[in-house]
Amino acid sequence: MKQVLSSAWALLLGMGLLMVGNGLQGTLLGVRGEIEGFSTFQMSIVMSAYFLGFLGGSKLAPEMIRRVGHVRVFAALASFISAVMILYPAFADPIAWALGRVIIGFCFSGVYVTAESWLNNASDNENRGKALSLYMIVQMAGVVTAQAMMLLGDPAGYETFVLASVLISVSFAPILLSISPTPAFETTKPMSLKRLMETSPLGCVGMFLMGGVFSAQFGMSAVYGAKIGMSVPQISGFIATFYVGAVVLQYPLGWMSDRMDRRALVLMVAAGGGVGALLGMVFGGQYGLLLVSAFLVGGMTNPLYSLLIAYTNDYLEPDDMAAASGGLVFINGLGAIAGPLITGWLMGQGVFGPAGFFLFMAVLLFTLMGYGIYRTTQRPAIPVEDYGTITPMYPTSTPVAVEFAQEYAIETDQEAQDESDAA
Repeated sequence: MKQVLSSAWALLLGMGLLMVGNGLQGTLLGVRGEIEGFSTFQMSIVMSAYFLGFLGGSKLAPEMIRRVGHVRVFAALASFISAVMILYPAFADPIAWALGRVIIGFCFSGVYVTAESWLNNASDNENRGKALSLYMIVQMAGVVTAQAMMLLGDPAGYETFVLASVLISVSFAPILLSISPTPAFETTKPMSLKRLMETSPLGCVGMFLMGGVFSAQFGMSAVYGAKIGMSVPQISGFIATFYVGAVVLQYPLGWMSDRMDRRALVLMVAAGGGVGALLGMVFGGQYGLLLVSAFLVGGMTNPLYSLLIAYTNDYLEPDDMAAASGGLVFINGLGAIAGPLITGWLMGQGVFGPAGFFLFMAVLLFTLMGYGIYRTTQRPAIPVEDYGTITPMYPTSTPVAVEFAQEYAIETDQEAQDESDAA
């Protein structure tokens, strides 16, 4: 752990500040949009735009890094993020906000690709697992901290937007001033989506559906809270609970995934998340039960991301795992673009109203459960003793981070096999 911190503390600190800024702007726009009188569907377009930009950034950022290097890409993209943050209140228009969100999504994706390849270079197999864990903890801690910072200013004014911009500007200072060497950038040629779907239909369908669920949480939870009349502190607590649940339940579910049929666990977790969403849909007027719902939905669905990746890996040869990472993240990104749009449409219907937020997630989760039950009739489960290592990941990860995790899983499994053969 000390070795990881000594070599990557600047990167982790910078990423933590970036995540605070990102979490802050997502919640802030949801609340400010209600103040400005934007419709639910207009806000859904604004929120979906982030994931469109993010998907584009994950594709183009590697080439940018190869051309001009990590440092220039990181500094340039972070500067654009800071600029857009401070322009939001100056142009309170849904079209301007949607364009800004595309830019921010693109830039954050590029920043993540840069940081994750840097982190991979700063670690070896002895500490790669710890580095990944620290990175994921920093990400979640940043988003949760952002919700508390919503209380430092009036969302109807400029102060909180300025704060988010300052956090982004400060975030890349420790990284750019660090003496850590910049790595050479390499990525694996991706596997075709057709072959990936043939290899693991449940993994691909699950990643698409989870993209929709996560983007609804990340993009529309503040809009939902504002629509039902929550106060700013209540909205902050509600959103933070999704991520607290993710952190608390990630490792227990990961532990279970190494000791039972992973496909059965996917079904159980999807069902648990669906029940949590139904709870929020039925008891939307009771804040305490909404927090319980958010904890269950966030705690079940976020770990599903790494669980589905591990499940897909079980059907892949080690040489193909890294190549599959890009396809899995791309499929997840497609679902993420559609998530806020469909959620916003449902929330705007008189039949559902704000409850459409939870209805959308419940439908996706129970669809995953139903498809998983169907898949159990198509081929037998892989024996537990043949499972590979599961590495905790969150849906904010780019293909670089997932490939990073795949490499760690492969190396860990190979070491365990070598020890078994030696014994």
